[in-house]
Amino acid sequence: MLAGEDSPAAAKLLELLVALGEVFGAERLVTVESAHISGVSYKNLGEAGLEWLEEQADLGARARIRATLNPAGMDMDLWREMGVPEEFAEGQRRVIEAFEMMDVEPTCTCTPYLIGHIPKFGSQVAWAESSAVCFSNSVLGARTNRESGPTTIASAVTGLAALYGYRLDENRRPGVIVDVEEVLMTTMDYSALGYITGRRLGTTVPYFRRLGRPSLEALKALGAACATSGGIALWHGEGVTPEAGVMEEHLAGLEKIVVGRGDIEEAAAWLTRPLNDPVTVLGCPHSTLGELREIAGLVKGGDLEGSLWVFTSRGVYAEAVEAGYVGVIEEAGGRVYRDTCMVVAPVREMGWREVATNSFKAAHYMANMGLETRIGTIRELLSEVPG
Repeated sequence: MLAGEDSPAAAKLLELLVALGEVFGAERLVTVESAHISGVSYKNLGEAGLEWLEEQADLGARARIRATLNPAGMDMDLWREMGVPEEFAEGQRRVIEAFEMMDVEPTCTCTPYLIGHIPKFGSQVAWAESSAVCFSNSVLGARTNRESGPTTIASAVTGLAALYGYRLDENRRPGVIVDVEEVLMTTMDYSALGYITGRRLGTTVPYFRRLGRPSLEALKALGAACATSGGIALWHGEGVTPEAGVMEEHLAGLEKIVVGRGDIEEAAAWLTRPLNDPVTVLGCPHSTLGELREIAGLVKGGDLEGSLWVFTSRGVYAEAVEAGYVGVIEEAGGRVYRDTCMVVAPVREMGWREVATNSFKAAHYMANMGLETRIGTIRELLSEVPG
């Protein structure tokens, strides 16, 4: 492959993986079963990134393992309704076309595990998208580093990755114990816990005690927030995650930190400002079917006047349409979009200035973009929406 017998693109991309392995002291390459590729939104790529993608496709880059895509910068069908500029839409279309030429599935979701892309326990994969990496490593027990867009493309094309980091047993051990002092009641509580933990620990692997019995939605939110405020790519939860039991022998002597109700309230206060006319945005990471059910139940018969935007994947959207949830939300004046989310869409160009959300990840990035934000539970936020 390095000699160019596969394609010029495969040779160059394997050179990238070999160089990365040398930097991190990897002894060898390993085969990977699947890839999940980030760097899909035209907002993040720009013309330079788009041209690089098109060059790889033209040079013969083709995925030899299953490869899925992270969210784009717009709903690929309803972008005009979203208020996305024409120039942006054209760039985004070219991005997706380049990936399709590379035989990558245009899933456009940050939650591939909700649409059937579920790595097996212990399997080696190459995933980017920080929240999906956290879920894959922690909840599923697969093995991936926090990859970049180019390295996941390289792994998709070559079927290989360098053996270092979280691919190795010794690097999956916890470094700090996090004692949860308060009973966590809502998905937002778990999101807050993750955000606090990431801020305090950076990239250190946490071992959570007393997590309770978190739902799928809570597990999704916890990892996403951990990865946003810090660089956490793996966490263990006592009685919750598949590797937690075997990690107990490595807990002796570790530093302990405590997170209580006061910490959660303080974290919410960091990202909450008085708002006048916010857009309420839900689905970061992408909404599950259960979340769409909850939202539909809360807004049924309302008059939201377009002030509620919900984001999900095409796979979950199809299920929600069949169940009637999308119809209920849209009849109440809300909008349900696929392929994208508030973090990777050109929200400034779309006229947004204030957002209310239940996601610490979303609020963090919206605040960094200069928007005013408010944090609350789904129920709290929807009780405040006009109508």
